[in-house]
Amino acid sequence: MMLLTSVDWALRGATCALVVLIAATLLRDHGRLLAARLAALFAVGTGTYAITSVAGFSPQLGLWTIPLLALSAGNNVVFWAFSGALFDDSFRLRWWHIALWLVLVIAGTAGCFLSSRTLGLALTLSSFAFAVLAMAQAVTSWRDDLVERRRRLRLFVVVASSLYIGLVATAQLAGLQRTAPEGTSLGGAAGLLIIAGIVAWSLLSVGREQSLFAVTTGLPRPVEEPPAPAVEPGDQELVAKLERLMAVERAHRQDGLTIGALASQLGLPEYRLRRLINQALGYRNFNSFVNRYRIAEVKAALADPSQADVPVLTLALDAGFSSLGPFNRAFKAETGVTPSEYRRVAGIGQPIPESASPLSNSARSNLAAH
Repeated sequence: MMLLTSVDWALRGATCALVVLIAATLLRDHGRLLAARLAALFAVGTGTYAITSVAGFSPQLGLWTIPLLALSAGNNVVFWAFSGALFDDSFRLRWWHIALWLVLVIAGTAGCFLSSRTLGLALTLSSFAFAVLAMAQAVTSWRDDLVERRRRLRLFVVVASSLYIGLVATAQLAGLQRTAPEGTSLGGAAGLLIIAGIVAWSLLSVGREQSLFAVTTGLPRPVEEPPAPAVEPGDQELVAKLERLMAVERAHRQDGLTIGALASQLGLPEYRLRRLINQALGYRNFNSFVNRYRIAEVKAALADPSQADVPVLTLALDAGFSSLGPFNRAFKAETGVTPSEYRRVAGIGQPIPESASPLSNSARSNLAAH
C-alpha cells in the first residue's frame, strides 16, 4: 500500500512539473493571446487537480487545501473555454464564462465545509457536461482547421482531456474511489501524466511559425489580411484554378460548402487543398477563407445603387450564408461595422474601392511574380 502511494505521488509530482512547464512556455511565447492564457490557466488547474484528486486528500488536512479544491472545481469551465478558444480563432471570453467559473469555484469551496452528496453529485455531473461541450467543439470545427499540426494537437488535447474527465466522473459515480481508492488514484495519476507528457512534447516541438493560436489580441476589430508565404511553383496553377472556381464560378454560394466538396470540384485530395489554402494563401480556417468571398460579394452589392432596396438578409443568403446571425458576426469582424452601417457609409451612387478577390496582397504579389 505504501509503495502504491509513493508511486502515485511521484506520478502526480511529475505531472505538476510538466503542466508548470507548459504554462510557462505558453506565457513566454504567446502571453498576449487569450487562447494561450486560458491554456496556461487550464494547465495550472490541472496541476491543482493532480494534487487534490490523490487518495486521502481532504479539507481536513488544513486550510491550504481549500483554494486548491476550489480551483480544481472551476477547472472544467476553464477547459471548456480553452477548447473554444483553441478551435475558434474568433472566440471571445464572455461574462457568463466567468460567472460559470465562479459558481463552480464557490461550489467547490462549499464542498470543503459541507458533507453533501447532492453537491458532490452536481460537481461530478458538471464534469460530464463540460467534457461533452468540449467534445462537441472538437467535432464540429476540426475539419475546418487548416493548420495541420495544430489540427492534430488540438484534437488530441480536447479528446484525451474529455475522455479523462469522463472516465474520472464515471469512476466517482460508480463509487470506485470508496471501494478501491489507491488503485483508482494511481490510474488517474498515470492518465494525467501521459496526457501532460504528450502535450508538453508537442508544444515544445511546434515552432513559432506554426503557432497553435491565431495572432489576435482578443479585441473586436477588423480582421487583418492573412499573411501568405511564397507560393511554390507547383501550386501556382492550383491557386489560379481555385481563384477561378471561387471568384468566377462563385462556389462560395453553394449551400453548406465544405472543404471536402470543394476539393472534389478541384479534383484534389482534401489534405492537399487544406495545405494549399493554408500555406499558399495564409488562411488558418476554411470558413474564414470562404467567408471572405461571400463578404466581398455582399460588400459590392451594398455599394451598388441598383440594389439599394434589396434587404440585407437576401444579399447574405444569395452570397451563401445560411442565416443572418452568422453573417452579421462575420461581416462586422471583417469590416468593423454592421452591414447597414456599411451601406450608409458607402453612400448610394458613390463607388468604393472593392477588391475583386479575397486573396491577400502578399498572395497576389507572389502569383504576379511568377
